[in-house]
Amino acid sequence: MEALQGRIEKAHTATEIIFKGIRHDQWALPTPCTDWDVRTLANHMVGGYRLFHAAITGTGDGMDFEADWLGTDPVTEYTNAATDVLTAWRAPDVLERTLTISVGPVPGQIAALIHLTEVIVHGIDLAVATSQEQLIDDGSAEDLLTTMHQMGIMGQFRVQGIFQPELPAPSDAPAHRRLMAFLGRDANWQPAARAWAYRPAVQILKRR
Repeated sequence: MEALQGRIEKAHTATEIIFKGIRHDQWALPTPCTDWDVRTLANHMVGGYRLFHAAITGTGDGMDFEADWLGTDPVTEYTNAATDVLTAWRAPDVLERTLTISVGPVPGQIAALIHLTEVIVHGIDLAVATSQEQLIDDGSAEDLLTTMHQMGIMGQFRVQGIFQPELPAPSDAPAHRRLMAFLGRDANWQPAARAWAYRPAVQILKRR
């Protein structure tokens, strides 16, 4: 229990740094989440945090997941939502309970894994979209990818449309790029301002 909750806290710490690094001129940029720009993705994250908090604490009936959660101060709204949901995850019995989230009633440990995935993967999405890829915690990405392979639960989530079918990724790509591909994102995706797709470092050096 402590290990999983610790991973959630670590993921939130890394992702908050990325969120706070979004520039004012980057909110309308595209992201690896097709059809979502940076602001829409960020709003989805904050709404998700609020809904997980509501599921754990039994509050928030009638919450609208599609509401504008960011308002005029996205960083403050993000920080407040992250603080609240982390406090909720620290409840001593939370992983032993059944929590009702967007996919229905699930064991607390599965809900925690889904939340961990949301934080890490959408943090990666934001980092890649806003040219902050150097801030990604690749260790957490590798750990999550390993956990997903070991649990073998992705099939049911793909059937429900939560994640898309796995896409190919270069074997020597960073862990976060391989995680993107495993969850149906283009491992070669780059911000529009970049002139080339992801290549291993040796290939980039050869281009220069």
